[in-house]
Amino acid sequence: MDYFGLIVDGISITGQGVAHIFFVSRLTGKGRRLWHFAAYCLALYGIQWLALRLGDNGIFSIAAGILGLYAISRFGLGNQRPVSWLAAVLAFYVSQLSFGILNSVEAVSLPSFVGSPMLYILLLAAQALYFVLCIGCYRAVRKLLAWTEGNQTPYIGLLLFPSLFFFAAELYILQSAYSFFDPGFSLEEVGKHSTLLLLQVMGLAALLCTLYAYRQLCQGFQAKAELQSLTQAAQAQKVYIAEAKARYEQTRSFRHDIRNHLSVLDGLLKNKKLEEGREYLEKLKTVSEALSFPYQTGNPVVDILLGEKLGLAKEIEAEVSLVLPSPCGIDDFDLCVLFANVLDNAITACRAQDGAKSIRISGKRQGDFYMLTFENTCADKPMPPAGTGFSNIRAVAEKYHGAVLTEKAGGRFSLNVLLNASVM
Repeated sequence: MDYFGLIVDGISITGQGVAHIFFVSRLTGKGRRLWHFAAYCLALYGIQWLALRLGDNGIFSIAAGILGLYAISRFGLGNQRPVSWLAAVLAFYVSQLSFGILNSVEAVSLPSFVGSPMLYILLLAAQALYFVLCIGCYRAVRKLLAWTEGNQTPYIGLLLFPSLFFFAAELYILQSAYSFFDPGFSLEEVGKHSTLLLLQVMGLAALLCTLYAYRQLCQGFQAKAELQSLTQAAQAQKVYIAEAKARYEQTRSFRHDIRNHLSVLDGLLKNKKLEEGREYLEKLKTVSEALSFPYQTGNPVVDILLGEKLGLAKEIEAEVSLVLPSPCGIDDFDLCVLFANVLDNAITACRAQDGAKSIRISGKRQGDFYMLTFENTCADKPMPPAGTGFSNIRAVAEKYHGAVLTEKAGGRFSLNVLLNASVM
């Protein structure tokens, strides 16, 4: 019995099991537990024992190992099916690729040590180097993939099949040139192993390039979706600006004609036509109410936006104590982006919870800074991930040399937007 081979096999299987679980959990952002490592390593030992009993050439053990890692990822870590398959395939591909590269290096550099006690030390060093190479490849894959489950999951099919192709090519190389965990040495095959080493390094480079292209593709899809959302928001905000300008012109016309209206009223009162005067006043009241805003902030665009957004959410109690600086250096479009996104998020959060619903908007100036504060009721549970709306709010704040601060306490959410008043 080759006890040294058994020790190396045990180290290799245990190390691979630990590395696989770490890789999958870090790739998908899921927490790992001790039983994940224990269950998976025991499964690998069982698979290896069964493979030896069946005289397997490696295909069965790898297929069973991928299935076991898929099960841990799917049911232990709670990942989605396509995510679990991809993570398992990548984990095994990287480990087998690292194994193949080290085998090629060993076949080229170690034949002269066959029969020497130094060989055992070099094999242990090669095993350590294998784990270093494997971990380095895992880090590169994880960094390039930059996993975010939800925005990349719909496109997993674009990456799974190229990964399977790379994996199949690596398995063919291992099957045709090496044996598992028992590297063979042959001086006559140094040239062949050097070529195989080059091919496997190129395979690793091809995988990393594919992952980079995949990440860029996902970012492109996400940017396109955000652009469509921004385009729709821009069209809506142009409507607010146009309506505000129309209201402003109507108000100017009304103010211009007010003297004529007062003259008419004066004539009706002098002629003691009280009923006609009362009717005329009612007409003036109707016109003035149509021109007035339910919320007065000093900016007609914001007034229109607040009136429409909060007017459609009548079930929510709204309190607005805000007067924007005058003159205000913030572009009307940026004001629309800021207030529209904040109000949409606040109204959505209010409607997602039972009980009293309220939104409070306030603002105050402190030196060169102006603080806008938005508070709303919300469900007492973790907030969903920030979306495009919040990134738009942050972009406006950064444009005016400011910052965005959020706070959630119980059933209330607070958003503070700090703007540098000196650049307004």
